[in-house]
Amino acid sequence: MSHEHSDSSRLDTLETLVAHQDRIVTELNDTITAQWRKIDALERQVAKLLEEIQSAGAPRDASEPPPPHY
Repeated sequence: MSHEHSDSSRLDTLETLVAHQDRIVTELNDTITAQWRKIDALERQVAKLLEEIQSAGAPRDASEPPPPHY
């Protein structure tokens, strides 16, 4: 009986560990998914800002006279 109890106890311990690992893997996956969403949003924001900076620094039309301070 002692041997069966020991095996049962070991099995319970292993099942508990697997359940905890499964929960941790799920939490890590959720965290990574959230981080990728944030990274994607930040990449879009950086691309938009770069586009705005490039368009703000675009050369003016040559037919337009320079401003008076030149």
